[in-house]
Amino acid sequence: MDANFVNIAIVVVYLVAMLAFGWWGKSRTKNNSDFLVAGRRLGPFLYTGTMAAVVLGGASTVGGVGLGYRFGISGMWLVVAIGAGVLLLSLLFASTIQKLKIYTVSQMLSLRYGSRATQTSGIVMLAYTLMLCATSTGAYATIFVVLFGWDRALAIAIGGAIVLVYSTIGGMWSITLADQVQFVIKTVGIFFLMLPFTLNAAGGLDGIRARVDASFFQIDGIGIQTIITYFVVYTLGLLIGQDIWQRVFTAKTPTVARWGGATAGIYCILYGAAGALIGLGARVALPDIDVKALGKDVVYAEVATQLLPIGVGGLVLAAAVAAMMSTASGALIAAATVARADVVPFVASWFGKTINTDDTDNPEHDVRANRMWVLGLGIVAIVIAIITKDVVAALTIAYDILVGGLLVAILGGLIWKRGTGVAAAASMAVGSVITLGTMIILEVNAEVPLEGIYANEPIYFGLAASAIVYIAVSLLTTPTDSAVMANWRRRVAGRAVVVVVVEEDQAPVRTH
Repeated sequence: MDANFVNIAIVVVYLVAMLAFGWWGKSRTKNNSDFLVAGRRLGPFLYTGTMAAVVLGGASTVGGVGLGYRFGISGMWLVVAIGAGVLLLSLLFASTIQKLKIYTVSQMLSLRYGSRATQTSGIVMLAYTLMLCATSTGAYATIFVVLFGWDRALAIAIGGAIVLVYSTIGGMWSITLADQVQFVIKTVGIFFLMLPFTLNAAGGLDGIRARVDASFFQIDGIGIQTIITYFVVYTLGLLIGQDIWQRVFTAKTPTVARWGGATAGIYCILYGAAGALIGLGARVALPDIDVKALGKDVVYAEVATQLLPIGVGGLVLAAAVAAMMSTASGALIAAATVARADVVPFVASWFGKTINTDDTDNPEHDVRANRMWVLGLGIVAIVIAIITKDVVAALTIAYDILVGGLLVAILGGLIWKRGTGVAAAASMAVGSVITLGTMIILEVNAEVPLEGIYANEPIYFGLAASAIVYIAVSLLTTPTDSAVMANWRRRVAGRAVVVVVVEEDQAPVRTH
C-alpha cells in the first residue's frame, strides 16, 4: 500500500474527528461560562491535557525537532522555557487567578486597581491573540501543502475552516475535548513513535555520540544569550497571556489549577527534551537535510516520511497538525473573549456609551453572540494568514508589547498591595512606548530587514522602564481605594463580589 496514501488517510480521519468533537462539545454548551471557560469545571485529567495542548504548538513540536537537528541537546531550551512558564504560573498564581471567576486579563486589572485606564490592555491582548492564531493557522497549513499538494492559500483556508467550525460550535468545551485527542496524539507521536524509531535509526545515543561533534551534547550549545531570550520572551509571556489564563479559568478548583498546571509544565519540559533528542538522532540518520535552504522545520516531516514505517508517519504528521491546531483554537477563543468583553466596551466608552457583555437573562443570546465573535475573528485570522507572508513579525511586535508593556502591571497587581491604578496605567504606557520606540530605532538602523523587530533589546528596555515607572508612581500616588482592595481580597479568598468601584468619579460597575 502506498505510504503517502496511508498518511493522508490518517490525517483525514483526525480532521474529521475534530469536527465530531465540535458537535459533541455543543451539547455541553448552555451559557456564557460553558462557551468561554468550559463551565469552570475541568478536573485534573482534562485540565492538564488542555493546558499542555495549548502551549505546545508548532514551534514546540516541529520547531523543537529542527532546533535539535541544528544544535543538539541544547535545542530543547525553547520548549523548556515554555514549560518553565507554565510551572511558574501554576505554582505561584494559578490558584489566585482561578478564584477570581473572571474571563479576561483586563478584567483582573480592573478588579485589582479599580481603574478604567487599565482597560487599554485589552487592545494589546487582542492583537497578540489574533496574530498567534494567524501564525498557527499558517503553520499547520504547511503540513497540508506537503501532504495533499494543495496551494498554500487553499491549505490555510481548509485547515482554518476546520478549527473555526469546531471552535464556533461548542466553544471551550469543543476545544477542550479536541485538545484531549490532540494531547494523546502528540504524546504517542513524540514519545512512543518518533523518539524510539529515530534513536534506533541513528544507532542509539552511543552511535550518535560517535558520529557528531561534542558540541551537540553541550547543554549551552545554542548560546547563553539565546537561552536567556527564550526565558524572557516565552516564560514571562506565558505568565500573562490571555490564551493561557483562559485555560486557568476552566479549572474546577484552585488545587486543579495549581497541580494540574504544574503537571503540564513538567510534561512540556520532557516534551522539549524528547524533541531535541529526535532532532539529534535525525542529524545522524538523515545527515543530508539542507536546513539552511529549506529551513529547520522541514526536519520533522523528513523524519516522519523517511524513518518511520507506513502508517506511523501519518500519525506523527497528525501530531504536528494537532499541536498547531491546539494553539490556533486556544488563541481564537481568547481573541473573541477579549474583543467582546474588553475591547468593545472600552471603545464604546469613548463615545459615551455603556455596553454590558456579562451574562444576561438569555443564555442562548450570550452563546450566540460569542459564536459570532469567534466566527468573525476566525475569518480575519485566516485572511491574515493567507495575505501575509510574515505574520511572525507582527506576532513578535505584539509579544514584545505584551511582555514589555503589560507584565509589570499584571504581576505587580498580584504580588504587591501598594501598586496603584495610576502606576499600572503609566507603566503600561511607558513600557509599550519604550518597547516600540526601541524596536523602531533598531529597525531604521538595521542592515537586514526585520533585524530590529527580532532584536532582544526592545523587550529588555521596555520591561526595565515599565518596572521603574510602576514602583515610583505607586509610591508617589494615593494607595488604591480601600473599597476596591476589600473587594479584591474577598474575590481572591474565593468569595463572590458583586460590584467594584472604578475611580472616585465613576459609578460602580459589575464585575460578573
